[in-house]
Amino acid sequence: MIHDIILMLTIEYPKIFRVRQTFEAPQIENPAAEVEKQLAKLQLAGKIQPGQTVAITAGSRGIANIGPIIKAIVEHLKSFGAKPFIVPAMGSHGGGTAEGQKKIIESYGITEEFCGCPIKAGMETVIVCQADEGFPVHFDRHASQADHVLVCGRVKPHTNFVGEIESGLMKMMLIGLGKHEGAKIYHRAIMNYSFGQIVRSVGRKVLAECNIVAGLAIVENGYDQTACIAAVAGDEFEEREKELLVLAKEWMPSLPFDDVDILILDEIGKDISGSGMDTNIVGRKFTDHLPGEDETPKIKRIIVRGLSKATHGNAAGIGIAEFCRSRVIENMNVEATRINCLTGGHPTGAMFPLSYDTDQDILDRALPTIGLTEPPNAKLMWVRNTLDVAEVECSVAYWEEAQTRADLEIIVQPRPLPIGNDGNLPD
Repeated sequence: MIHDIILMLTIEYPKIFRVRQTFEAPQIENPAAEVEKQLAKLQLAGKIQPGQTVAITAGSRGIANIGPIIKAIVEHLKSFGAKPFIVPAMGSHGGGTAEGQKKIIESYGITEEFCGCPIKAGMETVIVCQADEGFPVHFDRHASQADHVLVCGRVKPHTNFVGEIESGLMKMMLIGLGKHEGAKIYHRAIMNYSFGQIVRSVGRKVLAECNIVAGLAIVENGYDQTACIAAVAGDEFEEREKELLVLAKEWMPSLPFDDVDILILDEIGKDISGSGMDTNIVGRKFTDHLPGEDETPKIKRIIVRGLSKATHGNAAGIGIAEFCRSRVIENMNVEATRINCLTGGHPTGAMFPLSYDTDQDILDRALPTIGLTEPPNAKLMWVRNTLDVAEVECSVAYWEEAQTRADLEIIVQPRPLPIGNDGNLPD
């Protein structure tokens, strides 16, 4: 205890300044109009008869404009007499319950009133066939009872796997529409084979057996804005998703510097990333506490200060951090977090970091663990979350480089780290 008190009195924190990054940023100004334009190209009225039902998938990510996008899909289908309904498609998220999953999509503005159609939430699946690798292929029961299924989802780099197809429409057909039971068996299969093999194997079975009429793929820019919306015919999912993933990687944001002693995240959450914090951004895609040899940035310590409201207590990915505020542990739904991490084959993602009551408590313990660098000279960055990295608080260790970078605008000059009288940074 005496040692801790002395430590807190003697550590000097680095000063910080704020930069604004410049990313390539194509943006769709009217996403609803673009949805209509894209879907019109597929001439779905020739495939979907008046009165036929269409299940539309809605996932657990915080996708920009997702409410208006889903509503626009509904309105397009209704325009030629179809009867659409929405299915929460998110594996084991929401605590693995129908109520939890419905609550998640409603928190994104996807409600029956706004979208103008029913939401059918359930965890029951049907087994449509056997995969070539010898395990059952699960599919949401409500979606299986529809005449057609339209898969809507964002295409982006996966947080754990690398390949030509990562996170997008194909994965939505597996993990999303497979619900908890499907997600469990597919993640187990991935450990024996590979993500690429299983996503293709199961995806092809679902396309062949489950009346997938079309897909609507969304790609975002580095500012978390809608950059591309593409309607995709069912027989073009694989090839089109490869092309869209290339765009997603080109437009993906990044932290401004590659060598980092301490990264402070205000929040993590399932609405932000499947791993709570996007491992593509923090450089820990394959190992929780170490960057891969070819990964950047290379971060020594990650501090998590809170959970996003929209994550509903699911703190999956908290185990990637070394330190967190005590309120993170207090606010987490431990059972939902464990279910999600175990289902995804990432049990360490639910493990607790070292937790302390205040940011000051954490910094006083984290700064001495970064090596021989003295605390005032530490390379520290502070962001809201891994989706929101356009503006970054940086320690003065980066000051000289920042002034030479054309892609960085210094918007706040160096100043002391704003630790309040309560020992905390502002939220």
